[in-house]
Amino acid sequence: MKELSLESDSRKVLVHLADLLDVGTEAATVRSNAKLGSSEADMVVDFGGLVFVVEIKKKGDAASVGQAIRHVLSGADALGSKALPLVVVPYMGDVGRKLCGEARVSWLDLSGNASLSGRPGLRIQIEGKPNRFKSPGRPQNLFAPKSARITRRLLMSPDTALTQRELAEQSGLDEGFTSRIVREMESQDLLIRDHKGAVRASNPRLLLEAWREAYDFNKHQITKGHVAARSGTELINTVARQMEAHGLIYAATGLAGAWLINPFAGYRLAILYHDESLPDKLIKELNFREESRGANLWLVRPNDSGVFQGSQERSKVQCVHPVQVYVDLKQHPERADEASEALLEMLFPHDQARMESNL
Repeated sequence: MKELSLESDSRKVLVHLADLLDVGTEAATVRSNAKLGSSEADMVVDFGGLVFVVEIKKKGDAASVGQAIRHVLSGADALGSKALPLVVVPYMGDVGRKLCGEARVSWLDLSGNASLSGRPGLRIQIEGKPNRFKSPGRPQNLFAPKSARITRRLLMSPDTALTQRELAEQSGLDEGFTSRIVREMESQDLLIRDHKGAVRASNPRLLLEAWREAYDFNKHQITKGHVAARSGTELINTVARQMEAHGLIYAATGLAGAWLINPFAGYRLAILYHDESLPDKLIKELNFREESRGANLWLVRPNDSGVFQGSQERSKVQCVHPVQVYVDLKQHPERADEASEALLEMLFPHDQARMESNL
């Protein structure tokens, strides 16, 4: 695995930055580990008045990018209006790009992509270069199905601090496991503690995006098929009533869930979680035909029962919590992106101010 080293890659960053600006490296004055007010920047690079405050991270995940954004914004603020914050990672993913864009922070990656702006006449955008730093094997995942119960619970009440015992009890996890996850989340600055030791998300939006980045809906057991219905609403109500009649625990998600939470647009595809194997009688009653092409119903057996945490009835249909709907919408068809943005506006109504203050 190729990995960033601050000392060796500072030179690479300088060369890459100079190349993007079409100037020589000799035109730059560089300070490493520069103390800027209450923070410290990995590099401050001055190209004759064009000054970059640079933070280099070994990973481009949402948590690492969020940390870097906070540092470079603080450092640039200490230097004054001429300084431009710049985040550098091996490869910048979609979530990292989105976070940098919202915080108005420039970035570049050592795979060849970049987005630089912030001064009149400075606008550089390079995209489409593949990740040169892919790691073999399975990375450590704070958001694996069981571990994600901690994140989900924290995001359900983002302004409420919970003790580790409360987190364990409310998530159905043992305290030892909960303690390990909390420690790792703290090390990534995803959590903060109050004076009593209770924890809450340091930046709920960042935590949600970090979870969504690591999430893969296809890891659930998904059965795709078709049921005759005049609309998505009729379909979701029909299936919900049948599941209730058979005593099954279920909850809508995806576009159907988004519509139940915030009915801004119609939908065709209905997606429902169910807690156990569906009886043959139910399948026959629904006249469910299993098929992928033209499917209007996905019946999903989750890889962890935590998906039902925070479910509640909406318009007489059980629906998962909005944060679960948001992560489930990742890479879904139809109007999933639009539905995701509408959910974000509902979950974080003052999001721009939150991003600028917390990042």
